[in-house]
Amino acid sequence: MRRLVPLALLGALLLPAGGRADVIERVVATVNDEAIFLSDLRRRAVPFLDRLMQAPEAQRLPALRQLYEELLSRLVDEELIEQAARRMQVRVTSRDVERAVRNVIRQNGLTEQEFWEAVRAQGYTEAQYRSDLRRQLLRFKVLNQRVRGRVNITEADVRRTYERRVRQANRSLRFRTSHIFLPVAETAGATEVAEVRAEARAIRSDLTVESFADAIATYGGGELGWLRQGDLPEDLESTLLTMDSGEISQPVRGSSGFHIFLLHERERGGSGIPEFDELRDQLYQEMLGRAMERQEALFLQELRRSAIIDERL
Repeated sequence: MRRLVPLALLGALLLPAGGRADVIERVVATVNDEAIFLSDLRRRAVPFLDRLMQAPEAQRLPALRQLYEELLSRLVDEELIEQAARRMQVRVTSRDVERAVRNVIRQNGLTEQEFWEAVRAQGYTEAQYRSDLRRQLLRFKVLNQRVRGRVNITEADVRRTYERRVRQANRSLRFRTSHIFLPVAETAGATEVAEVRAEARAIRSDLTVESFADAIATYGGGELGWLRQGDLPEDLESTLLTMDSGEISQPVRGSSGFHIFLLHERERGGSGIPEFDELRDQLYQEMLGRAMERQEALFLQELRRSAIIDERL
């Protein structure tokens, strides 16, 4: 159950920790009688304030209000997870945190000094970073214990996802094509357009695959390389869709002139997708991540429904 209190003046929230003497501390929310303090909210906002203050002045107050509302909602979720962890007797030790720090440093390929400099550049102290990391680890442990069992991704599920991706890719064709191009000026009248069209038809009447390159050199155009569906305007692409490999099109009017296409080859887009065995683990992790996100959202909804939450922003 959630009880909302009307918004107070936001200005008090924006003061730094050493700001006005009459706003020292206050409770901005309670979660089952556990308090979340203004100082918690201020500390969480620090890394975002520099970027936010670069916005136009008229947008700052609404943006700040939204930032604090989002951060308070996040703090409420974190408190719900903390309380669930205590009930479940789930803990994160300082050793867990330090091991995670070392892993992050190694994955980023930085020295320890470089890593902490990067952390401070983002507006965090080392203590804040370790605290955030502890919360992430606790959230992971709680969710892994409570919702991981609700997620069951089978080999058949992964294969179906792979096959769906192949089908989607196969609906997209790739073309390797060249064209002869005869431009038409934007200001050209009907007579000039007709003259260029007649010239294009005359060129096409004597054209062969073997003479196509010479015609490009004489009249203009070139190799377009591999194109995917959607790369060309629809009126030009529709011509390529009806052609066979090695075929030369009739002159096609485009937005700026006439094209004569030679289709060298085409293939289904799915031909570039690796085999299932190569993608299995990657697809599984992607599917697991999405499923865990859905279950996490449901779990937090359950926690919120059973909690007494009083937000006083």
